[in-house]
Amino acid sequence: MRVEKTFCHHGATVAHGPFEARETVYVCAAGCQQAGQLVRWRQPALAALLPPRSTTGYDVIALVGHRRYVEHRQREEIAAELQTRHGLRLSAGELSYLGQRFLVYLEALHQASAAPLRAALAQDGGWPLHVDATGEDGRGTLLCAYAGWRRWVLGAWKIPTERADAVLPRLRAVVARFGAPCAVMRDLGRAVTEACRDLVRQLRRRIPVLSCHLHLLKDVGKDLLAPAHDELRALFRRFEVTGKLRALARDLGRRLGVELAPARQDVTRWLLEPAQGHALPQGHALPQGRAGLAAVRALAQWVLDYPHDGADEGFPFDLPWLDLYRRCRRACRAAEAFLRVPHDDLKVQQALARFQRLVDDVRSDLPFQRPAARLEARAHLFAELRVALRLQVKAAPTAESSRPDDAAADVTTLRDVKASLRALEASLRRRRPARGPAQNMREAVDLLLDHLRRHRRSLFGHVIALPASAGGGIRLVERTNTILEGFFHRLKHGERRRSGRKILTQDLEQLPPAAALAFNLTRPDYVEIVCGTLDQLPRAFARLDAADRTRSLPARTAAAPADDEDIVSRSMSAAERGLIRTEALDSRILAAARSRAPRWQPAAP
Repeated sequence: MRVEKTFCHHGATVAHGPFEARETVYVCAAGCQQAGQLVRWRQPALAALLPPRSTTGYDVIALVGHRRYVEHRQREEIAAELQTRHGLRLSAGELSYLGQRFLVYLEALHQASAAPLRAALAQDGGWPLHVDATGEDGRGTLLCAYAGWRRWVLGAWKIPTERADAVLPRLRAVVARFGAPCAVMRDLGRAVTEACRDLVRQLRRRIPVLSCHLHLLKDVGKDLLAPAHDELRALFRRFEVTGKLRALARDLGRRLGVELAPARQDVTRWLLEPAQGHALPQGHALPQGRAGLAAVRALAQWVLDYPHDGADEGFPFDLPWLDLYRRCRRACRAAEAFLRVPHDDLKVQQALARFQRLVDDVRSDLPFQRPAARLEARAHLFAELRVALRLQVKAAPTAESSRPDDAAADVTTLRDVKASLRALEASLRRRRPARGPAQNMREAVDLLLDHLRRHRRSLFGHVIALPASAGGGIRLVERTNTILEGFFHRLKHGERRRSGRKILTQDLEQLPPAAALAFNLTRPDYVEIVCGTLDQLPRAFARLDAADRTRSLPARTAAAPADDEDIVSRSMSAAERGLIRTEALDSRILAAARSRAPRWQPAAP
């Protein structure tokens, strides 16, 4: 080798800061060629620091990507850290570009490490595949394939809509790269259900396809409770009950004015007086003066605080309009009892009478009673199903819940759930009214039995027998898909932290799907396989460019045509919106519409 040239160029890394490198390039003295070019040798130490044709080091890319997609820092925060700690000044646009390059390297590293990742999954005795998609307002649909026991994201893609023909090819790619799963956990959506069924059929293996018990409970609750609950909500809005109660509370607050704080203390003292059973003697009626007005205001606010009766689990587990109906009825009876006691303060008497008239509409009017009665009866059936399934909506899944050590207790729980569902189904068949006026109960029982019949085959099969190579024994698949939904929750929470926006429609649409793979860097077992430690991640990125130093991996990836783009879609992508919302297309259509082109006639034979 002989010296071809020596040149200087700049670079910047986290380890060294900004620097100027003097590099000597050697060339074969005999003129040997490879791929039509002379054989050259460049400094390997510098190639391990800087990507081809770039002045920003691999460790800068890794740091920026980790801060952006794992810690969800804002660009200003990342720029401040780079400048204060490492003396690097990067613009906001450069940080965004480096974050995109990080995802390209991370996705390539994930694919290059498929063989050891597959071996680790096989060592566990297999892996359950959790499939689900998320989005915001029908846009930015992100499909994820998740390894349930390891908590790894094995694949993430942007799809136009949740369709079976868009989901199935992605699942095939995951199976081809990481092997066939030992079980599939899915929600009850038609598209994912069909895709998982076709995948298992093509694999020709006895792989259980399981339905999420929580999704079953939610679907039953919505079908069972939504009609009556929506009707009750419409009635409350039509009668403006909550609006009138808020107006009453505001009026009484303005009337009390500066005396509101001491009036609250008077009400507190009145509430501390001992009650005498169900009797309401003169001494325990509403107090006089400002305390009486504050007490009436407290009654109105107590009714408006109906969401407190729920468990913060959302519909259908919480029924806020039924809780409001119950509070209105109870408050109406209490107001009537207070009104029956003689009272000397006319202003308090008038305020209490006004409050009683507002809540009396709920109790006396027939439109409220019918949907409330239907909802009460159906809510009781829904509670029976929830008890049979033994589900806690807010319970976070733990990493230890699927360990082989806890398999005995989990198997017992599954047996109890299966026996409870059978007993509930038999009880419903006995209690179902065959004829008569009990149409509401008959329809509710039929709906519940239909759900259990359609999903009976996929509700159980969570016990997986481990092969001898994995130590034998059994291991259980999660009964719900909450581990993947919890992952989506963390992703969206991080994006809200970064952007400061509650509605993530645009953010999820612009978020690359490889951002989901960045969460694997929080799993120590995954990091150990792909790069050893997070400090060695830049070195792993450098190895991806070692085979071809003509251009960096992101540049080569950007030049390659996309082969997984979906053409048919109900939703409109950002690229399509950018095309059809241009003034040029508007003017072209307008010009064509105003033109006087000759009528088309078929050509002569």
